[in-house]
Amino acid sequence: MNQLHQPVTTKPLVRHTTIDIDGVDVFYREAGPSNAPAVLLLHGFGASSHMFRDLIPALADRYRVVAPDLPGFGMTRTDASFTFTFEHLADVIDAFTTAVGLDRYAIYVFDYGAPVGWRLAVRHPERITAIVSQNGNAYEEGLSPGWAPMRAAWAEPSAANREALRRFNSFEMTQWQYTEGVKDVARVAPDGYALAFAATERIGVEAQMDLLVDYGQNIAQYAQLHAYFRQYQPPLLAIWGENDPFFLPVGAHCFQRDLPQAQVRFLETGHFALETHGPEITDAMRSFLAKHLG
Repeated sequence: MNQLHQPVTTKPLVRHTTIDIDGVDVFYREAGPSNAPAVLLLHGFGASSHMFRDLIPALADRYRVVAPDLPGFGMTRTDASFTFTFEHLADVIDAFTTAVGLDRYAIYVFDYGAPVGWRLAVRHPERITAIVSQNGNAYEEGLSPGWAPMRAAWAEPSAANREALRRFNSFEMTQWQYTEGVKDVARVAPDGYALAFAATERIGVEAQMDLLVDYGQNIAQYAQLHAYFRQYQPPLLAIWGENDPFFLPVGAHCFQRDLPQAQVRFLETGHFALETHGPEITDAMRSFLAKHLG
């Protein structure tokens, strides 16, 4: 065939939209057929739905894929009265799923997206069709010594302990979270950490510090989450950057304690595994979702 006349492969169209959810302007990306099985992508700290820029079209030929920016991140906008706790983030995303018509959906949870997704699952177990956890912790054993400054703030939320968390929002620390544990840092596009830092500067560091202080409440809810796992046995794929400085590989193995059929896979990379191993994660997800969602 003449090279000029070879067929062109068209990527699914990704739409970028904002919706009002109880006074919060939630920005989200969406692609795929509206009547297809749904997949909700939940990003984490130092990120936004931008981290799913390649994953969304890679799944959207077969699934309806929806990726919101959590309050305090990306292009989602809140007013000055918004309270930044994980419970409140989950309230917003819970209402968001209803507003956009996600009655049943699989979840991909990463970092902060995990405690948000876990709350959705515990609240509405009948809605969750499958779970992909990419460095989305659910067990205390998975927390590395890097959480020591946060633990100090949880135990004693003094002004000094809170102030010690400010450094986690510097540009250097944001970049470090993307590159630490990565064998070839040239595979990490700078867009992600540059956009994340710009959003923190625009929205304000105090919101991020509120969430770091509140993170201890997620650990307090682990027992409830584990009970959900044991009772409902949702299909789960844990795919983990094994060099993550915050969430240890043992945290991925722990899923099999409550979900014996859980799949666990490790990648030779750091926290932001999707940035360096996007094709591997995409292939693993497509295989996993095809088995459980059709």
